Amino acid sequence: MTETVLFDYWRSSASYRVRIALNLAGTVYRAVPVDLTKGEQRAPDHIARNPQGLVPVLDIDGLRLTQSLAILDYLDTTRTLGLLPADPAERARAQALAHAIAVDIHPVCNLRVAAYVAELTDNRDGVRADWMRRFIRPGLQAFERMLANGDQSPFCCGDTPTLPDLCLMPQIYNARRWGARIDDLPRLLAVETACRDHPAFAAARPEAVEPQD
Repeated sequence: MTETVLFDYWRSSASYRVRIALNLAGTVYRAVPVDLTKGEQRAPDHIARNPQGLVPVLDIDGLRLTQSLAILDYLDTTRTLGLLPADPAERARAQALAHAIAVDIHPVCNLRVAAYVAELTDNRDGVRADWMRRFIRPGLQAFERMLANGDQSPFCCGDTPTLPDLCLMPQIYNARRWGARIDDLPRLLAVETACRDHPAFAAARPEAVEPQD
């Protein structure tokens, strides 16, 4: 059996999602850090793994997979994680919730975009945090309203974790990191509590996997 290897960065939202899924699957893996702050994602050896120069990259089942949502779909299909409901309407709702974060909030708040914004403004004090808050809070406010349009308890789509939960927790981490207000979003906070108490989520937290010097 081939070894499962995850090339990731401890604070990467996309990597965080995949760590949760691997934990849900009970898949033992070896983590190989790719330090985005040092530009290691642009090194030739990593570009050979992923021409986009992004994390995560997952070596599993003799395959090399990129793009977190594609990886989650593979793990869901091959490990029967139940990340998407079987009912077509509920499945579409779960995907909409997940995409509201992974497709709409995350791309404008990733490291490359924020770094370029800082560069354009001559690294003015606080501009990166301002940028993050500008997009994270409205996005999560919309997510809160979306949660109200279906069964939500204790997780985003019922009594087991699904795809939107895996996308939400990394975004909550980012909200707290950058000071985006979320204390007035009760549905979102209830989901956070349920996820925080789940072992697969707890073991995937950035604080739990941060490399130690």
